[in-house]
Amino acid sequence: MIVENTQTQMRKGILEYCILSIISRGEIYASDIINELKQAKMLVVEGTLYPLLTRLKNNGLLSYNWIESTSGPPRKYYQLTEAGRDVLSKLDLTWEELRYAVNVSMQGRPNQNNETSNA
Repeated sequence: MIVENTQTQMRKGILEYCILSIISRGEIYASDIINELKQAKMLVVEGTLYPLLTRLKNNGLLSYNWIESTSGPPRKYYQLTEAGRDVLSKLDLTWEELRYAVNVSMQGRPNQNNETSNA
């Protein structure tokens, strides 16, 4: 259905930005990234996250450290590189521009409660 396809495309378009934002807070394990995305209602599975993390790493935006775990094998913890911080900064500006554009385009549009929507 067209609605689900559009929703999926919107989520895919912002997923990389959300991941970089989460990692920008400090070193983090992949499953913790998935948990944060799920809490934010950005449903993501490992099969989506790991290839994206690999691509971001190969593009020089992420690095990682192996850290020993008391409950199993060592874990890979990701952090932003300087290039990753630069890209995130540019994406922050783009997000603000997009948010403004969406808000402007929605002005005066009644929502289901006949109120003006503020995205």
